[in-house]
Amino acid sequence: MAETNEERALMLGRERVGKLLPMFALPAIAAMVASSAYNIIAGIFISRLGAYSISAVGLAMPFMNLGAAFGSLVGVGASVICAMYLGEKKYERARQVLCNLIILNLIMGTLFSVVGLVWLDPILEFFGASENTLQPAHEYMQIILAGNVFAHMFLGLNAILRVSGYPTTAMNLTFLSVGINLVLAPLLIFALDFGIRGAALATVIAQIVCCCVQFRLFMDHNRTVYIEKDKFHLDREIIKRSFFLGSPNFCTNAVACLIVIVLNGALLEYGGDLHVGAYSIVNRVVMLFFMIVLGFSQGMQPIVAYNYGAKQYDRMWQAFKLTLICATCATTAGTLVCELFPGILTRFFVDPQTELDIQLTEITITGFRVLPMAFCIISVNVIGSNFLSSINQPMKSLVLSLTRQLIFLLPLILILPPHLGIQGVWLSLPVSDVLSTICAALVVQYEWRKHRRTNLYVTE
Repeated sequence: MAETNEERALMLGRERVGKLLPMFALPAIAAMVASSAYNIIAGIFISRLGAYSISAVGLAMPFMNLGAAFGSLVGVGASVICAMYLGEKKYERARQVLCNLIILNLIMGTLFSVVGLVWLDPILEFFGASENTLQPAHEYMQIILAGNVFAHMFLGLNAILRVSGYPTTAMNLTFLSVGINLVLAPLLIFALDFGIRGAALATVIAQIVCCCVQFRLFMDHNRTVYIEKDKFHLDREIIKRSFFLGSPNFCTNAVACLIVIVLNGALLEYGGDLHVGAYSIVNRVVMLFFMIVLGFSQGMQPIVAYNYGAKQYDRMWQAFKLTLICATCATTAGTLVCELFPGILTRFFVDPQTELDIQLTEITITGFRVLPMAFCIISVNVIGSNFLSSINQPMKSLVLSLTRQLIFLLPLILILPPHLGIQGVWLSLPVSDVLSTICAALVVQYEWRKHRRTNLYVTE
């Protein structure tokens, strides 16, 4: 049985790349699309509570992004290290990584919850909450923060499941989470009249259930990577490498938090609360397609990291090229859907009965036409950044990740609106997509040429 599970890891270096990518990517895509689809459905539920409720959740998103940033600092880095150790046949070290991930998620998730709950209102006000949105945002985040440690643990353990040869299991766990959410959310929001708290409570309960299942799976010693009691002690090398390799994802999520704060501030200043709600709606739909890109990226990472560790560089580059092609098809589809059907998409979220809802509808349709204009090309930046992280180049990955949001988007949000008003806020997003894609293409091309010069790349 142990040999069978070892073969699951070894196939990353033996199986045809064209077969491996869908094998690892499709479960991740299915899981992420299901999760994103739930976010859309939850947005529809929440919007039925009023226009300001969806705006409140939009204002709470940067706080949730910040929590995800700390979770990715551990989870992403640990999963990459685990894949590298599996490629090097160091299975004891891979199990040590798992146990360290559990300890670090417990510590960091708890600390984030405590700090967030103590200073919740000042944080939400800093993020742009107004008298219309502060109370619902507080009610929502209070419950999300209480269960934050389970969110960290769920995402981290799922990442280890994927790289250790069980992408389908990771997918099924995400399906389980989504299924629990879909059952509980309408029951708690409407039937039990918990309102916006019900949406948050459904999410936390789903994460707790899935974490219990994950721990049960990792207690099985027939797996290649499993929990060993004697490995529950922090390892300095693993911690250092986890933080180092996870830093690009951490910085990307942390910067996303900063950007959304600035973006929400600009939307409030030049538009108002309804513009924040409109952005929240548009972003939920765009994220559905973005999750497909992330799914391909997650499927690529164990293949690239394993073959990098095994020094099979030709397979590493094959995985990158195939992933980029597939991801670009997904972003192109997203752009077409948003540009061609903005009215239909908006009506899923807003029933234009009141004056506020009519205004929200008009603003959201405009957002659907502007925000995704250059979305079709951002796969170059996303896939390129994750590829560099998987070949142990986190600093280049970090720089690439920061170009889209910090280096380009932040200045554009500050420069364009004074001249173009609210339209400038919306336009800053596609312009930054174009500029960051150009930078990403140049960096990846440089890396490919460097590998060819050093004879690390075997041409087809």
